[in-house]
Amino acid sequence: MVRFCSFFVCAFALAAAEPADAIWSARYVITEDGQHRVIENGSVAVKDGRILAVGTRIQIRARYSAKQHLDRPEAILAPGLINTHTHAAMSLFRGIADDLRLQDWLEKFIFPAEAKNVSAEFVRWGTRLGCLEMLLGGTTTFTDMYYFEEVVAEAAKEAGMRGVLGETIIGFPVADNKTPADALAYTERYLQRFANDPLVVPAVAPHALYTNSDETLKACRALANRYKAPLIIHLSETKKENDDEMAKRHTTPTKTLDSLGVWNGRSLAAHAVWVDEADMAILKQRGVGIAHCPSSNMKLASGVAPVTRMLELDLPVGLGPDGPAGSNNDFNLFEEMDLAAKLAKVTTGNPQALPATAAMEMATIRGARALGMEKEIGSLEPGKRADMITVRIDRPNGQPLYDAISQMVYALKAGDVRDVMVNGRPVVRDGKILTLNEQQILAKAAEYRTKISVSLQ
Repeated sequence: MVRFCSFFVCAFALAAAEPADAIWSARYVITEDGQHRVIENGSVAVKDGRILAVGTRIQIRARYSAKQHLDRPEAILAPGLINTHTHAAMSLFRGIADDLRLQDWLEKFIFPAEAKNVSAEFVRWGTRLGCLEMLLGGTTTFTDMYYFEEVVAEAAKEAGMRGVLGETIIGFPVADNKTPADALAYTERYLQRFANDPLVVPAVAPHALYTNSDETLKACRALANRYKAPLIIHLSETKKENDDEMAKRHTTPTKTLDSLGVWNGRSLAAHAVWVDEADMAILKQRGVGIAHCPSSNMKLASGVAPVTRMLELDLPVGLGPDGPAGSNNDFNLFEEMDLAAKLAKVTTGNPQALPATAAMEMATIRGARALGMEKEIGSLEPGKRADMITVRIDRPNGQPLYDAISQMVYALKAGDVRDVMVNGRPVVRDGKILTLNEQQILAKAAEYRTKISVSLQ
């Protein structure tokens, strides 16, 4: 009789449970919600691409039944990492010119290499390589600025990856468009094609103040606003950029762009190394997102962005690897979290200047704020897009564990990522990509290496 009753109770509980598509469980769940909860022995229920509930394993299993269960008792479950600045297709230029200053790297190596090699197919394979590396390393959203951006969007969707993808507009002939007017027309078609896409947020990306005319910059802002799209731009990356603008107009790039109305709409500024208090006040007032790129700024000796001050002002600051050629040769956001925290400490002389909690926030929910997407991604909360990762803690660098967030920032690595879900779809399982042909991509990268090497001779 006892056995019968137990069976009846279990059957009733299953019948009463709400249906879910998947339930992922782990030893620790880092939520990055408003309370910054870390749930021990936690679970996340997912349905129709969104998060249904987050709680303890017991709570979620009691309330939901799912067709798919993923249980990782020796892992951390966290929001997918958010890359707020990169040039994905440049993965095919990885390592062609290192240890240089930005202007020398661009003018003597990158611009000539791009002129000889960049095409739609180059961009497709370079983006595939970039998405492969990013997904395997736990990045679920990337922010891009390059040429043939509709091809970048196609490759991102093929990989199952989320992207805020900006078509570059620049004041000299490039691979996809010969004039800024051509680029603006191309960008408008691109914005129309990917409007309301579940994975792609199309964007307008004027390269920088110093590579575009005032008229082009104004036209970029008008185009972005017409389609309610983000505008992405490099800002005050080097001292030279600031010095040149001071010599030309006796003001800073931030103030010049403000006077042109460029910040009047959804905007993301990459780098923002050489900004002063007045600049940061403008960026805060205008709601501009900042992409902090510590690896790139260090490698190019560009300087150190005043990130601790930005965080004091509660600016929406995310992290970006930049690169992956010359300015930084990988897409590793675990590395960016670690370096952002340590760079702030050593430059301020304060070990508490940028704690692990702040670095993790920059790679997740604050990065989402920088993109204007904090209502959709960046934390594990009911109603948000189901973008999440598991990171194994059963290797030597993962043990012992006293603080899950500290472990994520200072001890765990991109290679420890085990599973990745984007928009409710598993795209990495047990460290293997599910959406792309890894061997084919690596073989194609080797082909491009030969071709590019010949072109530079």
